[in-house]
Amino acid sequence: MRNFRNKFYFLMLLMCFTSFLGQAARKPEQADVIIYGGTSAAITAAVQSSRLGKSVIVVSPDTHLGGLSSSGLGFTDTGNKEVIGGLAREFYHRVYLNYQDSQSWKWQKKEAYGNQGQGTPAIDGADRTMWIFEPHVAEKIMEEFVKEHHIKVFRNEWLDREKGVVMKDGKIISITTLNGKKFSGKMFIDATYEGDLMAASKVSYHVGREANRTYAEEWNGVQALVFQHGHHFKKPVDPYKIPGDKNSGLLAGISAEPIAKNGEGDHKLQAYCYRMCLTNVEANRIAFPKPERYNPMDYELLVRVFDSGWNELFDKYDPLPNGKTDTNNHGPFSTDYIGMNYKYPEASYEERRVIVKNHENYQKGLMYFMSTDPRIPKQFQEQLNTWGLAKDEFKDNGNWPYQIYVREARRMVSNYVMTEHEVLGKREVPKSVGMGSYALDSHNTQRYVTPEGFVQNEGDIGVKAPTPYAISYDAIVPKEAECKNLLVPICLSSSHIAYGSVRMEPVFMILGESAATAAALAIDGNVSVQQVDYDQLKQLLLKQKQRLTLNPNK
Repeated sequence: MRNFRNKFYFLMLLMCFTSFLGQAARKPEQADVIIYGGTSAAITAAVQSSRLGKSVIVVSPDTHLGGLSSSGLGFTDTGNKEVIGGLAREFYHRVYLNYQDSQSWKWQKKEAYGNQGQGTPAIDGADRTMWIFEPHVAEKIMEEFVKEHHIKVFRNEWLDREKGVVMKDGKIISITTLNGKKFSGKMFIDATYEGDLMAASKVSYHVGREANRTYAEEWNGVQALVFQHGHHFKKPVDPYKIPGDKNSGLLAGISAEPIAKNGEGDHKLQAYCYRMCLTNVEANRIAFPKPERYNPMDYELLVRVFDSGWNELFDKYDPLPNGKTDTNNHGPFSTDYIGMNYKYPEASYEERRVIVKNHENYQKGLMYFMSTDPRIPKQFQEQLNTWGLAKDEFKDNGNWPYQIYVREARRMVSNYVMTEHEVLGKREVPKSVGMGSYALDSHNTQRYVTPEGFVQNEGDIGVKAPTPYAISYDAIVPKEAECKNLLVPICLSSSHIAYGSVRMEPVFMILGESAATAAALAIDGNVSVQQVDYDQLKQLLLKQKQRLTLNPNK
């Protein structure tokens, strides 16, 4: 009888304990500011929230923090460095300090990299900033930011995009991830490249290129036979599997869809790729691996480019410290997987994983093909084979970058839309919360057959901004009727072609910091993000050494 009673009490105790654990698991994590994303913008937003005395949680789908800055994009697209301030400049200052340490130069002498102290594209000695860096250095600095500010980060947590956003009276109350973790807060920041929280909150957005007539632009929409970077077929190249035989079908990656009229909109996206970190230091080099799925016919078009007389191969080895590169797209047929990302922004996580894996296979296959196929001109192949993946980067991912370069996905449509008019200085921008300065820049969007029967690329645009321009606060907040406590520093309200300038990592860091500052003011004033007093915001941003105008005295 006693044994029965003891077992009964034990079972009751176990049930109570299990119930307690279940309630504890369902209890939401709470903070003043909830940031969704693991990008550079997410980290600067988190740091600024903490510095302003707000509790903050980063809910990151990523395990590794820093987004593209930590995933190969180390040859920073800065534009005019003068307008990069605040935490963004602090990040690049920390990069500078890292490389002042002799221990940071394992594969190269410090003196061999750039003109130290005199200022180079990499280093501004007078300003103690460094703009070019290895991926692991960026990730280390992001982790230091997190540790120094005691920021709570939940990694590998993916938003439940179907039912994970709870809203009430126009505000987000909580978000829940696929793991069942719930996060409640007063303010939310979507710092993802995809805009998943924004979309799940039913905020208006656009995917693809608007027609020029939408915002009275010149460089939006289809731009056939407009070649501004040289990433096009300069001589006639046959698009068919059997040259001259239309019935044989098109080579891989060429669309059979007729090209639309110039300036017309579509839902196509500029191409994605991985920013590979390569090295020519033999002791740190790994030969280009053969991907899981490899078909040499996927690269037949490249052979025909060589046959047409092209003699550049692949020449985008932007130098990073320690004998490494940030390797980007170059030429008519290169690392950009043109036309294969259209579904990515709206795709499910499972579908995105397939798209991303296809990009990885394509790009690994391209490098393997160029380094091994006998049809590649020998002199170019020998040059390429002095390079390989860096052993000491992305060590837990087969030395392959963690993050694909999502150059563009969703873009919010708010009451204020940044367009080429603002970027090109034709229209004054109200309520500046940061500045951009890069060119209107779009990679190729599609590969098609011309009326003459040859293959051609379309979408490659590069129009220089004449002077740095402001980015409006109203472009990072939704319409008030849609959501009152969300800020969107990456997928901000912008036309496709204007986003080509805005979409730079320093700008994302700047806007992440500004978004967090506005969130803190909204909390303190108990107002919506749309009703934040801009004069107050401006004064705080200037105190943080953000640059809001080209003339810092204004």
